[in-house]
Amino acid sequence: MVKCSNDVMKKIMKQTKFIIIILCLVSDPLIAQVTKKVVHTDVIVVGGSASGIAAGIQAARMGVATLIVEPTTWLGGMITAAGVSAFDGNHLLPAGIFGEFRNQLYKVYGGPKQVETGWVSNTLFEPHIGDSIFKSMAAKEKKLQVQYNYIFKEAIVDGLTILGAKFISTNRETELWVYAKRTIDATELGDVMASAKIPYSLGMESYKKTGENVHVPTTNDIIQDITYVAILKDFGTPQPLIERPANYDSTEFDASNSDFYFNSARKKPGVNARKMLDYGKMPKGKYMLNWPIFGNDIYLNVIEQDYATREKELEKAKQQTLRFVYFIQKDLGFKNYALAKDEFPTKDKLALVPYYRESRRLKGVVRMKIQNIATPYDTEQPLYRTGIAVGDYPIDHHHKKNGAAPQQLDFYPVPSFNIALGTLIPPQNKNIIIAEKSISVSNIVNGTTRLQPCVLQIGQAAGMLAALSVLHKMAPINVPVRLVQEKLLEGGSYIMPYVDIEKTNMHFVAAQKLGATGLVQGKGVSMGWANKTFFNPNDSVPMAHFLATWSTKFPKEIKNLTKHEAMTIGDALYFAAQLTKQNQIQLINSVKIKWVQWGFSNFDLERPIHRIELAALLNEYNVFNLFSVNLKGDFIKTSNK
Repeated sequence: MVKCSNDVMKKIMKQTKFIIIILCLVSDPLIAQVTKKVVHTDVIVVGGSASGIAAGIQAARMGVATLIVEPTTWLGGMITAAGVSAFDGNHLLPAGIFGEFRNQLYKVYGGPKQVETGWVSNTLFEPHIGDSIFKSMAAKEKKLQVQYNYIFKEAIVDGLTILGAKFISTNRETELWVYAKRTIDATELGDVMASAKIPYSLGMESYKKTGENVHVPTTNDIIQDITYVAILKDFGTPQPLIERPANYDSTEFDASNSDFYFNSARKKPGVNARKMLDYGKMPKGKYMLNWPIFGNDIYLNVIEQDYATREKELEKAKQQTLRFVYFIQKDLGFKNYALAKDEFPTKDKLALVPYYRESRRLKGVVRMKIQNIATPYDTEQPLYRTGIAVGDYPIDHHHKKNGAAPQQLDFYPVPSFNIALGTLIPPQNKNIIIAEKSISVSNIVNGTTRLQPCVLQIGQAAGMLAALSVLHKMAPINVPVRLVQEKLLEGGSYIMPYVDIEKTNMHFVAAQKLGATGLVQGKGVSMGWANKTFFNPNDSVPMAHFLATWSTKFPKEIKNLTKHEAMTIGDALYFAAQLTKQNQIQLINSVKIKWVQWGFSNFDLERPIHRIELAALLNEYNVFNLFSVNLKGDFIKTSNK
């Protein structure tokens, strides 16, 4: 018990409770004082999550001093520390740092086939391997530092300006204050955003509010189920059962698989016990337990709770998973299976953190709704022109553990999509960029933008935006969209989700850029778990659509062109001449030489031009930047003198 002298007590009785506590701590030599440490940097990334590590790497690569502060000892968030080490989607869209990370996995395990071990994904891997890869990537960046074992406390705020963040060490001995030119909220639940009182949404919006064709009649505060992942390992010989969890009842898991199905009121499962485990089969005889419906999903909404309260409440999620492990060992009879001892450095051998599928969601400069994914070319705001990340996974929601949640959500069939830059930026608050699952999207859209490949790319874009804003000494909201996109493309990212123009194609960047102008539109197709958008490089270019978009930037009358239903090479040279302010005839000879260098043939001015040929031609004359856009996707008006 802390004791203070009577004189001290009399002097402090009129002071606040906070001051009393501090003075008493100081007066007692047996109680350690909290050490305060102050750091200044260019960019602070709060959270070493999937977005956080990508943001930190990208910002550091741009040459700005960057610090990641992470509460655990691991990097990668849901991909590693939460144990969801199975990529959902983007198998054919290896964008940016996501693609780099996956290539490192291939090197570790011996190629793509060696990680196609479970049926939930094309890429499964051991969590600790993912953590080691991220740490290796971080170590290569001289401008990047990582501080582990520090919990976020609060944002440092001056009005609408975010100056940095405060942290407390997990041993409660050191307080860390970080002042930064730019702050990136890469926490799992948008904690910095909430602390800074930046407006956000939480829960499900009514379809009447969003116009989305989903069965959500009223706005509510319901979020998706969470999961505390465990990794089982096949030891080859019988293993001791884990200690029987409190209140264990095997009927809880009835209908989790067809080998344990007795309650006909529950939907008949489509997989047996073996296939249930093979869902998350990893290399080295390990199995990820992240099983929905009658598995280890649980409904817990801890988002608005403080750190200590969350930790206490999350014990329920851990117990849910431990009961599931016991069920698998005892009632399903997998006697050789037990919790892996060489994965998580935790006492209970469960993941370091839970798998959160949903967070607070920023009310950003723009907000993506399902219409922006399903019909990107037909929405009021052409946000596709501002893309900074791509995804191909369908809308995926987990709501089976909360009976109050709408159980029959109706989703549009969607193609692959891109994510708008403005979803990362608050309209009023300065110096902060929002990443991870907290970007400005509807609850429904979060069902696909939350997945690992997307979140890695969101983080990379956040790091790029932060670095550019520091380097150019301008607020993130003022950094040109095209500059961010240009630099992301240089870093191997995608800004358009074209599946048929790979990064190895010499015209990959040209196709990406032309698509982002809207002069040529891709063809989106809903294909279940791997949706697609096609550039169709060898197709012709419909003149009517091209002119409709072109005239918004160059409204002058265009003569003698509308007679062609499909654009010819000669027509394309006319447009190139407008971009360069040259005579069309003057361009012919120079383009004819480039045509061969670009790998094309049959330079016939009367022939319909292919889309990939048009991309190469107009990219040569900077169509991408001449058709610059704002964060809403509208073309920026400039003088054409």
